[in-house]
Amino acid sequence: MNIPSPAIAIEAGNCPSDEMPQLCRRDCYRFSSCPLPPWLLLPTMHQTFDAALEINLLHANQQGADQNRAHFDQWGITCLNLMSSPGAGKTVLLERTLAALHPELQIAVIEGDMTTELDADRLRQYGVPVIAINTGRSCHLDSRMVAGGLHQLTHKVDPTSLDLVLVENVGNLVCPAEFEVGEHAKVALLSVTEGDDKPLKYPIMFREADCLLVTKLDLAPYVDVDLERIAANVRQINPEIVLIPVSAKTGVGLDIWFDWVRTQVTRPDKLSVVTQEFSGR
Repeated sequence: MNIPSPAIAIEAGNCPSDEMPQLCRRDCYRFSSCPLPPWLLLPTMHQTFDAALEINLLHANQQGADQNRAHFDQWGITCLNLMSSPGAGKTVLLERTLAALHPELQIAVIEGDMTTELDADRLRQYGVPVIAINTGRSCHLDSRMVAGGLHQLTHKVDPTSLDLVLVENVGNLVCPAEFEVGEHAKVALLSVTEGDDKPLKYPIMFREADCLLVTKLDLAPYVDVDLERIAANVRQINPEIVLIPVSAKTGVGLDIWFDWVRTQVTRPDKLSVVTQEFSGR
């Protein structure tokens, strides 16, 4: 049989096999009798099915996330997964959070970066255990990496003594939202400098998030951004999301964020209804 390349198949809108239409579409990977060899399959951002191993990678990751979640629950720990673009302010938010909530809460941090421990070293100054995970070329943490981090953590502290584990994911507005790590809630950050269109252009992150912090509020007067439009665009995708505008520089909104974190620690099974609508710049 003459099999065209995947790119040609997609361009033509046809499968090289008459029996399997749209072969090269991502949602077609459920078919195990694909006539194309694995090395010919068109790569995607996240190849969710490895044709050579016949493993659904997202499913395998979810199994690992469920195991991590079971450990958190067994130890009485709430886990929050912080996600954003690079530079949106995750690390400085964690600095402010640790300064305000430790030692009221016993906190540990799992810090994800592609390389270096620069951010991890910043957070270690607050006297909490910090596990650094360098992902190399991977653009996100996954459940296996976090499981390794938890293993290291148990050698540093008794996990049953902890109230909260904060996971700082790799800076990326797409990939981290697709891979759960065992968290009880996802927290997304969007800085005002990124623009009000990002929730519509990168919807997965905002659909999956339980809480959205709109950061760098002190810069809003100097950039072309509409805070009300950010809120409207986010709520198109996720009407139930908690929106909290903050500035780590001036402290605006941080008390509301701290209170939200406290509610997650005391009621990890039920997200808080703490909200603050945007009210100008």
